[in-house]
Amino acid sequence: MANPRPVKVIAVTSGKGGVGKTNVSVNLAAALSAQKQRVMLMDADLGLANVDVMLGLSPRKNLSHVIDGTASLEEVLLQAPGDFTIVPASSGTQRMAELTPAEHAGLIRSFSELNHELDYLLVDTAAGISDGVMSFAKASREVLVVVCDEPSSITDAYALIKVLNRDHGVERFHMVANRVRSPEEGRQLFRKLSAATDRFLDLAIDYVGMVPEDDCLRRAVQKQQPVVTSYPGSPAARAFKDMAMRVRKWPSPAHLAGTLEFFVERLVQHSTGEVSS
Repeated sequence: MANPRPVKVIAVTSGKGGVGKTNVSVNLAAALSAQKQRVMLMDADLGLANVDVMLGLSPRKNLSHVIDGTASLEEVLLQAPGDFTIVPASSGTQRMAELTPAEHAGLIRSFSELNHELDYLLVDTAAGISDGVMSFAKASREVLVVVCDEPSSITDAYALIKVLNRDHGVERFHMVANRVRSPEEGRQLFRKLSAATDRFLDLAIDYVGMVPEDDCLRRAVQKQQPVVTSYPGSPAARAFKDMAMRVRKWPSPAHLAGTLEFFVERLVQHSTGEVSS
């Protein structure tokens, strides 16, 4: 890829499903785009994709066609409401969730075909600690963990962070508190998680912010639009705009570690078993 500057690659993930991870991915992409950033959102939940559904899009082709060799990655890209690009995956296709290492590596290498200038690549992973989640998170420069106020969400987020840290050498994490009733509740969630990581793990984790319970967010989901664009003055939209501003302050990669080339390289290595750390 001929990108003039390094791309910030961010994996958006969670320990358990149902915490609003994809909603965070979509709205963070829309908020960054509204701040004049060039954004691509990849749906990396390969077997249960839903980014396109959340945005009311009906892709004719998706990543399964890239795997089959019937489409290039460039041909499956879609423009989303909010003026960012998405890479749609396939939903309800078990084979996509069980790719062979060669297929996974082939899909990843297809990124080299892209000719888009980007500032951010957001990677909306599946929930949990599957090999696919580990692969995408490990290859991304930043890992953004979405947590809600449920004991299982905090416990599973800690388990995800523990595996990425101890088994895959990931040392930097960020946390978003989603669907909370107040800023203090969000900070309290972060304190619970960081208390465990500080005690048992050797890593850095910071608090990116919270997204409040907001009826506008529910209505935006029903309209299949980002709340950032459909209700720009709502509390949830303001929270995502603030989050985007904080994300933009993260340091840019000064060398290959963080570019799309590095992302592709690390994913290929992970898929083919060439790296062990």
